[in-house]
Amino acid sequence: MQTHLLTDDAPSGYFNRISEMDFFKEYPFSMLNRLKEVPQSPKHHPEGSVWNHTMLVIDEAARKKEKSGNPLAFMLAALLHDVGKAETTNCSKGRITAYNHETVGARQAEYFLKEFLEEEMLIHRIVSLIRWHMQILFVIKSMQFADINSMEKDIDLEEIALLGYCDRVGRLNADRSAERDNSELFLKKCHEFKAKTK
Repeated sequence: MQTHLLTDDAPSGYFNRISEMDFFKEYPFSMLNRLKEVPQSPKHHPEGSVWNHTMLVIDEAARKKEKSGNPLAFMLAALLHDVGKAETTNCSKGRITAYNHETVGARQAEYFLKEFLEEEMLIHRIVSLIRWHMQILFVIKSMQFADINSMEKDIDLEEIALLGYCDRVGRLNADRSAERDNSELFLKKCHEFKAKTK
């Protein structure tokens, strides 16, 4: 798994192949397998299920991983970033939401990772990336959920911007130019906040 994430040009090919195998239905891979059945808002995710989105994200992350300070952590975070949506997705009155999926997903990702990794620092880095990956949206839109102070103490802002970019373009019809601008705006607002609070 780790080798394919780090060396494949498009890791989705490998994951789509193994997702058809029996072991993928067993724990801990079942945490990923169930994403195939989790719907998303057609407006924001025309590609369909969380699984489809995740496959697009890991392929995008594979193209950007050399910009990360820890490519393995970055790629595993990309793979697991939306694992919490299986538990948090709600369909009500024609709307599909997955509020708080990043915090739920961070906890679930830790369980998954402990099946394969022993390095606590590496696991913490991956879990932190997942925990904070929605901040790029919260910060640029000045939403009440933005928490730059706590995020900055836990993980490198550049890493969040990079993962956030891959998340945002890992969908059909994504505007790459606009998402690059959003990443830059996220970092600018974070740095401005830090300067004000010194």
